[in-house]
Amino acid sequence: MPELPEVETICRALRPHLVGRYLRGVRTFVEALRQPLDRRALVSLVGRRIVAVRRRAKFLLVEFTDRRLLLMHLGMSGSCRICPDNAPRRKHEHIIWELDNGQTWRYGDPRRFGLVQVQVIRKRGALPSCLCGLPPEPLSRGFNGAYLASICRGRSRPIKSVLLDQTLVAGVGNIYASEALHRAGISPVRRAATLSREECARLAHAIRTTLRQAIAAGGTTIADFRSADGSPGGFQVKLFVYGREGEPCRRCRRGRIRRLVLSSRSTYYCPDCQR
Repeated sequence: MPELPEVETICRALRPHLVGRYLRGVRTFVEALRQPLDRRALVSLVGRRIVAVRRRAKFLLVEFTDRRLLLMHLGMSGSCRICPDNAPRRKHEHIIWELDNGQTWRYGDPRRFGLVQVQVIRKRGALPSCLCGLPPEPLSRGFNGAYLASICRGRSRPIKSVLLDQTLVAGVGNIYASEALHRAGISPVRRAATLSREECARLAHAIRTTLRQAIAAGGTTIADFRSADGSPGGFQVKLFVYGREGEPCRRCRRGRIRRLVLSSRSTYYCPDCQR
């Protein structure tokens, strides 16, 4: 699943191709993704100019003139690419937006768990109402050790489950939660309430550092993630634990990475250096 670094990578790749361009047309090839596609709303964007491409948590936001906004979530397997209008359509490309310079912006999604909606925002740069209640995301000023301590207090759930709860932390996904916990030396199965303030500060720093490094590397390609220009991510070669079951720990050099299932997700950790 594309996580925050992958969505940020796609956002940065799309921005120079989309901002300032007018939408000349739209073609759809399915009736629904996660939800039914509102073709009339999509057509309403034709003729409008794209003024911004930004991200909130795992959502991609493409803003148009007249307060129109295209809200996109990539689901499990969604991707975007920019290519000429005459490029052959790939099998799972479900939406093609035609730009005024002869290029197209295409959304592909083999598993169709993505989301594409047209929203109206109250002013330029605002969030759509459906995202206004999201909690802080790790790269924002509001996310720090004190905030992490506040959401851990009194919670008996494992800390990794707390990090994946999008009502508490916006944008942290399975890969990066495992990686950050390893870097902070904290076991993913620790009850959240048992973390000290010092551990919360260490974990908050590890989350921010991990995400920034992943963004700088263009995200992580485990299966089929590609940026808008077709390039794979590079962070997979820097993973300390994810997908490395049975291999030596790169942090302590003693333990071997184990895998367990937590909240129905594969979780990787080192039993020697994560306490």
